[in-house]
Amino acid sequence: MATFWWRKYAPEAGGSGIPEIEGALEDQRPVRWWRVLPVKFFGGLGTLGGGMVLGREGPTVQIGGNIGRMVLDIFRLKGDEARHTLLATGAAAGLAAAFNAPLAGILFIIEEMRPQFRYTLISIKAVFIGVIMSTIMYRIFNHEVALIDVGKLSDAPLNTLWLYLILGIIFGIFGPIFNKWVLGMQDLLHRVHGGNITKWVLMGGAIGGLCGLLGFVAPATSGGGFNLIPIATAGNFSMGMLVFIFVARVITTLLCFSSGAPGGIFAPMLALGTVLGTAFGMVAVELFPQYHLEAGTFAIAGMGALLAASIRAPLTGIILVLEMTDNYQLILPMIITGLGATLLAQFTGGKPLYSGDSCAHAGKTGS
Repeated sequence: MATFWWRKYAPEAGGSGIPEIEGALEDQRPVRWWRVLPVKFFGGLGTLGGGMVLGREGPTVQIGGNIGRMVLDIFRLKGDEARHTLLATGAAAGLAAAFNAPLAGILFIIEEMRPQFRYTLISIKAVFIGVIMSTIMYRIFNHEVALIDVGKLSDAPLNTLWLYLILGIIFGIFGPIFNKWVLGMQDLLHRVHGGNITKWVLMGGAIGGLCGLLGFVAPATSGGGFNLIPIATAGNFSMGMLVFIFVARVITTLLCFSSGAPGGIFAPMLALGTVLGTAFGMVAVELFPQYHLEAGTFAIAGMGALLAASIRAPLTGIILVLEMTDNYQLILPMIITGLGATLLAQFTGGKPLYSGDSCAHAGKTGS
């Protein structure tokens, strides 16, 4: 049903919505907030509530940007700077509200949207104010607690930091491969439905039904992944189960995100990074008992590393994870892991997920 509504009434409301905001900042895509807001809101509720492997950050970023444009139109503000500033402010506030991560919301605009964001004294102040207000409202209704409760993990000793660099290298290899899989899956699904709305709805229903079934059979393989992260970080899965969850979630993430259903990919990637990081940590614990390692620290480092390698926004990934988990003592290993992942991803020539080519695919598939 969500697929039908967004495809019929607001095609730009499909997918994560981040490329739409980036395009709007460059005056390349229209912002029809009167259509996008209801379709994105209820479509996102349908896909996320139905157990699809998608995140809420994409919808909140697009909803926030569209609210910014709505304010512009309601108050009849003139000027390109006002339009640009309100779009960016709304997008940053949306990300901050999605993850209870105000600093990550600011960095997301400055780092991920740096080609589109016009950095001026007025625009950056507006972004700060928007993020502050959205975070205050979030905490009024949800209390001042970490979004993902993994407990306080031990700090990483200096003589173990090289292990985090190796973990970053692993993500630096996997990140560009994952991006290619996303684009390949988008092309494949586009060939399946061929732009026919009936086929598109049937395909979306089949993918949603698969995720709903997985939610009963193997709950860890469905949904955005926020419930999975604390369990994996605590080491409650065997190595075999971690491998199964990782493979299953890679497949379902590719299917759900590439289908164009309203939803983001940040949360699924955070879950994938956690699972792979936990598996690496369990191996490291067995191989290097003299270090007294904690697998959970590698899980936290892995959360931000996949974002760094795939989206090529290491600062956003690092700060986002630290704010979500309230484990700021792990900032050094996270920087090392994120830096290693980003450098290797760039060295291998992989393009960021939201690059020009990716956005072209998004426009074709609705993602």
